[in-house]
Amino acid sequence: MATSSPTFIAILLLMLLHLHSSAALPLSVGSPDEDVIVSRPKGTFTAGFRRVGENAYCFGVWFSQAEKHVVWMANRDVPVNGKRSSLSLLKNGNLVLSDAGQFDVWDTKTLSAKPLELHLHDTGNLVLREQTNRSSVLWQSFNFPTDTLLPGQILTRFTTLVSSRSEGNYSSGFYKLFFDNDNVFRLLYEGPQVSSVYWPDPWLVSNNVGSGNGRSSYNSSRVAVLDELGKFSASDAFSYKTIDYGLLLQRRLTLDYDGNVRIYSRENGQEDWSITGQFKSQPCFIHGICGPYSICNHEQATGRKCVCLEGYSWIDSQDWSLGCKPNFQPTCDNKTEYRFVALYEVDFYGYDYGSSFSNYTYKQCEKWCSELCQCKGFQFSFPQDNGPFWCYPKTQLLNGHRSPGFRGQFFLRLPKGSAKENNLQNNEGLVCPRNAEKVLERPYVKGKENGSVKFVLRFAVGLGGFEVVCIFMVWCFLFRSSNHLVREDQQGYVLAAAAGCRRYTYSELKQATKGFSEEIGRGAGGTVYKGMLSDNRIAAIKKLHEFADQGESEFLTEMSIIGRLNHMNLIGMWGYCVDGKHRILVYEYMENGSLANNLSSNSLDWSKRYNIAMGMAKGLAYLHEECLEWILHCDIKPQNILLDSDYQPKVADFGLSKPLNRNNLNNSSFSRIRGTRGYMAPEWVFNLQITSKVDVYSYGIVVLEMITGRSPMIGVQDTEPGAESHERLATWVREKRRKAPEGASWVEQIVDPTLGSDYNVKQLEILAKVALDCVEEEKDVRPSMSQVVERLQSHEHGS
Repeated sequence: MATSSPTFIAILLLMLLHLHSSAALPLSVGSPDEDVIVSRPKGTFTAGFRRVGENAYCFGVWFSQAEKHVVWMANRDVPVNGKRSSLSLLKNGNLVLSDAGQFDVWDTKTLSAKPLELHLHDTGNLVLREQTNRSSVLWQSFNFPTDTLLPGQILTRFTTLVSSRSEGNYSSGFYKLFFDNDNVFRLLYEGPQVSSVYWPDPWLVSNNVGSGNGRSSYNSSRVAVLDELGKFSASDAFSYKTIDYGLLLQRRLTLDYDGNVRIYSRENGQEDWSITGQFKSQPCFIHGICGPYSICNHEQATGRKCVCLEGYSWIDSQDWSLGCKPNFQPTCDNKTEYRFVALYEVDFYGYDYGSSFSNYTYKQCEKWCSELCQCKGFQFSFPQDNGPFWCYPKTQLLNGHRSPGFRGQFFLRLPKGSAKENNLQNNEGLVCPRNAEKVLERPYVKGKENGSVKFVLRFAVGLGGFEVVCIFMVWCFLFRSSNHLVREDQQGYVLAAAAGCRRYTYSELKQATKGFSEEIGRGAGGTVYKGMLSDNRIAAIKKLHEFADQGESEFLTEMSIIGRLNHMNLIGMWGYCVDGKHRILVYEYMENGSLANNLSSNSLDWSKRYNIAMGMAKGLAYLHEECLEWILHCDIKPQNILLDSDYQPKVADFGLSKPLNRNNLNNSSFSRIRGTRGYMAPEWVFNLQITSKVDVYSYGIVVLEMITGRSPMIGVQDTEPGAESHERLATWVREKRRKAPEGASWVEQIVDPTLGSDYNVKQLEILAKVALDCVEEEKDVRPSMSQVVERLQSHEHGS
């Protein structure tokens, strides 16, 4: 005992402090003995913590041999820290994954009074079962697949395969394989802006899927399975055999990040996987693969490649899935002259205006597209067997691909005078997406003393005086280290789980801003400066004020929320600084400042205002309904809407935001009122339940402000004295609408005088009606932001 007492007791103390009330499963990140579970009896699979980025880990199951492909992950979208994170089996039967020893990020939600064990089968199925009755399974990983299906694992109506985001990013991507409500097995692209089914081929789909696909909706079982010999079968009559069907090999079916489903196989002992089958033979026919306004080319020698259309350039030169943006300002002023650029053997699937038009000549089709504001170009198909010509005007250019042998041409609509270089030939295409690592740090908050600590202390006393002294010394060291961790690691917090977020030093940012000399914005939380980073990017650098807990809280919130967001109408964060007392955030720079500044300078014409209202709505709809963790912004106002060089809006300043759990929508507790007077919903004042409708209300006020040119903080004539200022503007607009003579245009009485007569009356009317619906006193009457987007899109081009 003398040779091991101090070391043994120190390790035991650390383990018990770490495991809290855990039963028998001390699996931890970065443990010296590499804590893992190996499948029995052959050891084909291993379960444990897998590094997915810098200091970021996920708990998963992978093939033990060679390449170690991960087939399942518990926390693919919420990686845990590399320090003090563990998987624990609690006494109540719940299997819990904790982050940094403090935050539970995943659990099985199981309960049992009987002794349990976690067992990994040689099939790759991780099961939680009773020790005395091993056929009694409480939970199994096969019921919760990520992107991979193993032989014998059944995909059902309740399960979905979701692709990873990219080759180096294991988080959830944009593609799903699932059974729809018609009992049909489908592939879906669910991107940041649009979603669409692309397999089975949509053009072959009829009321019963279509004989061209050999599929049937007349079933109710909704099951699909891959067997060990290489046959995949689904209950909608779809079946597929691999090219090596009949051989007993290691196999897996994976929905890859590029949206294609592939079946891989290899012999035991081999390192490399072979692709022995894939659902889509033409990679460019996968929706969303190249993003808007771009073309997918596929050649056997070079693989798939994405290029921007003429007149367009990359949104992000490192990520092709975001697509391209116009190098010109789209207008609907009926004054701009257009030219049409012919693209041979190019097709864009979907988003036809109305329906196709038969027996149209080229000139008729060109004239129709020129006069239609939302037309981005048109498909003109040549006759087959002396049939008619077909004209397909396109309102959006998505799912573009080059299709050799295609009987038709696409004619791209561009303003006359725009650059005439042919991007399809000269633009350097992207071949693969960015591989991003996740930088992750967590706060280690000192917890309360628990029963395990007391037990260890009592045990130590029994060992004798020398051991007591050793334990006391170890405890003092841990206490000091814990306080040190609180000081040190609170400088990390929930930092930068998103790709590309860098940590800067204070001196770097001081040099970038020339001593914080050029102020471009100021708010209650901090001051924003313009700066140039070392890589020559211009950035907006927000230096938070030093005011104790609230400033610290806003820094934490903004870091954790913005780091996880990815939407064209939400501000992008590039980095942060935690250096002593300094808390600084680094954002992309918005050339045209805030909406508030532009409204006061009268620099926005009607088209820009309508597009800003649309972009704001899309950004908020993403926060409320599409994020993995739904988010309430809680402070929507013109000062927090920033405009880029093209006057596209980006919602910013998430310091007061509130994340909500998808599985617990009633969890909307707030410790204090949040927001800005004039834009706050009545729920804040009357202490009612706070939901996403508070953002809807604030959005409505901002839109009314854009329409009328009047600030809600400045009184409006014809309102009741003493009323709240944010009610005055809405009430004034409602009264103008109510008192308008029959047949008269009431919106002309409220429109911002600086616009003169240069606005679209139909758009003005729909936008005003939407804004009034958004500022209804009763929250349940207000529309959701996705409903707002749908209503505005239907009138986006003045129709």
